[in-house]
Amino acid sequence: MEPSKELALQIQTLPSEPGVYQYYDKEDKILYVGKAKNLKKRVSSYFNKIHQEGKTNVLVKKIVTIKHIVVPTETDALLLENNLIKSLQPRYNVLLKDDKSYPWICIKKEPFSRVFSTRKIVKDGSEYFGPYTSSKTVHALLDLIKELYPLRSCNYDLSHSNIKSGKYKVCLEYHIGNCQGPCEALESEAQYQSKISHIRDILKGNFKDSLKQFKAHMLRLSTNLEFEQAQKIKEKIDLLENYQSKSTIVNPKISNVDVFSIVSDHSSAYINFLQVSYGAIIRSHTMELKKKLEETDQELLELAIVELRERFHLNSREVIAPIDIDLGESIQVTVPKLGDKKRLLELSERNAKFYRIDQLKQIKIVDPQRHSNRIMAQMKKDLRMSKEPRHIECFDNSNIQGTNPVAACVVFRDGKPSKKEYRHFNVKTVQGPNDYDSMQEIVFRRYKRVLEQGLDLPDLIVIDGGKGQLGVALKSLEELGLRGKVAIISLAERLEEIFYPGDSVPMYLDKRGETMKVIIHLRDEAHRFGLNFHRDQRSKNAITSILDNIPGIGEKSKIALLNEFGSVNKIRSASLEDLQKIIGMAKSKLLIEFFKVN
Repeated sequence: MEPSKELALQIQTLPSEPGVYQYYDKEDKILYVGKAKNLKKRVSSYFNKIHQEGKTNVLVKKIVTIKHIVVPTETDALLLENNLIKSLQPRYNVLLKDDKSYPWICIKKEPFSRVFSTRKIVKDGSEYFGPYTSSKTVHALLDLIKELYPLRSCNYDLSHSNIKSGKYKVCLEYHIGNCQGPCEALESEAQYQSKISHIRDILKGNFKDSLKQFKAHMLRLSTNLEFEQAQKIKEKIDLLENYQSKSTIVNPKISNVDVFSIVSDHSSAYINFLQVSYGAIIRSHTMELKKKLEETDQELLELAIVELRERFHLNSREVIAPIDIDLGESIQVTVPKLGDKKRLLELSERNAKFYRIDQLKQIKIVDPQRHSNRIMAQMKKDLRMSKEPRHIECFDNSNIQGTNPVAACVVFRDGKPSKKEYRHFNVKTVQGPNDYDSMQEIVFRRYKRVLEQGLDLPDLIVIDGGKGQLGVALKSLEELGLRGKVAIISLAERLEEIFYPGDSVPMYLDKRGETMKVIIHLRDEAHRFGLNFHRDQRSKNAITSILDNIPGIGEKSKIALLNEFGSVNKIRSASLEDLQKIIGMAKSKLLIEFFKVN
């Protein structure tokens, strides 16, 4: 896609340096912001090819002005790109905005510090831990702290002068054991702040010092025969160890590390991060990025990491990631192959996958049209089709034990069964079990009728079987003048291989992916529908052959008996009285005599 003369001049004058580029349209509205290691090379790449994604081609056509900012390093470019996207919110960029106000745990800067949850940060020297993505986590931590360390919950100004003057009196919290009465100097500030120090460690994920202190205290109490008090301390130890066991999932030596993973599909990317401190996961969060252009996983992951580190005030010097990315010289990026760090990465990926599944389930319920659009777009991409397979038809043969050869055609619309359009076929021109000739016959009959009745042709035909079945189906389409006009593939059952016309090498897709799920569902529906029809046909033939051999029992009597009893076995076991009600005494006696002999 050749740029205009004005654009070509702008591109020629771009420096070959790291930086951020901005695209504007004819109304001087921002279209896109991107980062580059080499500005000139990256911007030129937009104009020297036709892009696979239509949105990218539309973007390129709208570009009138290119602006750029040169920065010293790629890391600076990444940070600047992040800030510009959030401030300018260009139409074609992944949106980085989050309106949630996450909860924090605050240790107030004051005498006898209070510990509480808040959603507002006040810059008064207080310490804030978080933000936490779940208020349940905050409440669990605060409940644990309350059980371990009795703290004041009042908002009194407990200055030294106020306490000394006796301004305040202990309240109910003191009498029920939730506070140790610092307002009446029943607890010194040094003792109180020592507890705050241990709480600070727990919030950072370090349980070691608190456990050590409680165990030493329990030992002293038990040595002094204060067993009741020692038991209370033991309960605190059990509480803390139980919380730690739920948090610690790796080697405790792994500390101050952030883990990032990405799971992406055609339209979105899901990035999960875990914050690890002293072997404990102290925070987890997953964010979704809507793809706008042809962003790679590496680009999206870099963008998300910068955003998440800024949003959650992460300052670790090591990042664990599934792919090698550049976050600057000050941050070490580890791509683990095995060990505890690899297990952490796998856990993060599992979180991202589950989040994606949950989001897709919600979309399926709330917005089924969007759900089907996404699946159709994914199938178009996976199956290398020129258009989305909104209308799919699948064929299957059934001739168990070589009898009653039948076939089935099932129809899917937007990835879902359209059962009213299912069709059965009795194979007419083929003698004996011959899957190839049967497939050729039913495909020909199906689309001959479609053409004669002026019905819509499917976007995709799926043949159950391997290359042989695909070949004979193609012959039928060619005979009808439809070869090349309808996409057709076959699915070989043994290894779930997909064959294309003229290609001897099969394609393998992820069986857990949505494309294969739809195709396997199609095949299974065709099996089920065809098998049921085959059983019905065999049953009818069996019934016909037995009742036809009874002299004196005509067609009307046979139909009346089947309507009443449902099967030959039930007719055989019926009493003379029951039979007489349906076909009269004379025929009933003939029937009973026949079944005695046969």
